[in-house]
Amino acid sequence: MNVPEMVFKVIEDNQCPLYQLNDIFNLSGRSLKLPLAKPTCMVLMDDIKEAVKVCEKPDGTYELNCPLYRFNCSGPKTACSGVIRMEYKIGTDFTDVVYDKEKEERIRSIINILSRFQIFRGLDELQLKSLGNFLKFKEVNKGEVIINKGEPGINLYIIAIGKVEILGEDAIRITYLEKGEVFGEMSLISGEAVGATVRAVEPTRLLYIKGKDFTKILNQYPSMQMYFARLLAKRLAEANKARSRDFAYGMSGKLSDIPPAELFQALNVNQKTGAVDFILNKGNARVCFKGGEMVWASYKEAKGAEAFFLILKEKSGRFRFTSELSEEEERAETLGDFIWLLMEGVRKMDEENSAGND
Repeated sequence: MNVPEMVFKVIEDNQCPLYQLNDIFNLSGRSLKLPLAKPTCMVLMDDIKEAVKVCEKPDGTYELNCPLYRFNCSGPKTACSGVIRMEYKIGTDFTDVVYDKEKEERIRSIINILSRFQIFRGLDELQLKSLGNFLKFKEVNKGEVIINKGEPGINLYIIAIGKVEILGEDAIRITYLEKGEVFGEMSLISGEAVGATVRAVEPTRLLYIKGKDFTKILNQYPSMQMYFARLLAKRLAEANKARSRDFAYGMSGKLSDIPPAELFQALNVNQKTGAVDFILNKGNARVCFKGGEMVWASYKEAKGAEAFFLILKEKSGRFRFTSELSEEEERAETLGDFIWLLMEGVRKMDEENSAGND
C-alpha cells in the first residue's frame, strides 16, 4: 500500500545549509515534493522514510488520525554543518501548505535577473533558484541613507537599479557604486562595524541578503566565496592606492589618532609640499611645507615658530593636508631647521608640564 498524503514542516533551523524555518515537504504515495526551488538532501530523505514508519500499523496500513510527530534530522551524524527539527502529520491541513504559482513565477523572474550579475555568474539554475529564497527587495529614494558608518552590518546589498555614493569622515565622498555592484560585505565577513556611510544619489532598487543567510550562502556556494575573495583583494589594493594618493595630494584625520608632532614628522620625512589646515578648539591654524621644510605657521594671533609651538600642544581637533599653496606661501622662506624647531617645541612642552606638576 502506498503511503498516504503526509506533510513535513521545518519547525527549527540551526544553521542548515539547505533548508530553513517553515519549509514544507509534501509526501504523496511514493513521491516527495520538496520546498520550492530547494535541492535534495539524501540524509533528510532517509530520515523522512524512518519517520513515516511511526504511523504505520502492523497490517501495513497507516493511522489516519496520527497526531503530530517531531524529529531531528541526522545531519550532525554525517558531519553536516547544521541541523533541522521537523514536524509532520497525515493529511494536508497545515494552513500554510499551498502551492504558490505566483511565487514560482517570481522566482523564475529573479533567476533571469540574477544571472546577469557578475556576483552570481558561477551559479547554475538550481543554485539560483535556491538563492532566490534568500533575496529581498528594497526601494530607496534619492538622498536616503542605506547604512551608516559605525553601525553593525546586517545585510549584503546588490544594486539592481540606480547609484549610491560611499561617504567617509565628514561626509567626504570616497566613490560611487552602480548597477551590479555590491556593498555591506566587509562588515559581514569581518564582524566589525560598517566602515563607511552609503547613500543613494538617485532612486535606487536594491537586492539584499540578511547577514545570517549570507553566511549560509558562502558556505554553500564556492563560486561566491571566490567572488568575494577577489572583491576583497581588489578593494584592499584600491584602499592602499588611495592612501598613497591621499598622502601625496591630500589627507584628513583627527589629532587624537595622529598627534601634530607625528603628522609634521611624516611630512618632513616624505619631503612633502602643501598645507595642513587645522580646526581646533581655540580657532583655525595652518602650517605649510615646501620639500618637507616648514615655511609657514599661523594660529590665532601667532605666526611662524611661535604658532608652530602652540599647535604642537594641541591634542584634539581635525586636520586636512592638501598639496596646494598660495602665492605668498610659495614665496615664503624656511622658518628654520625643522628638526631643531620640533625638538624646541617638545622641550617647551616638557618645561610647561614640569612647571604644572610643581
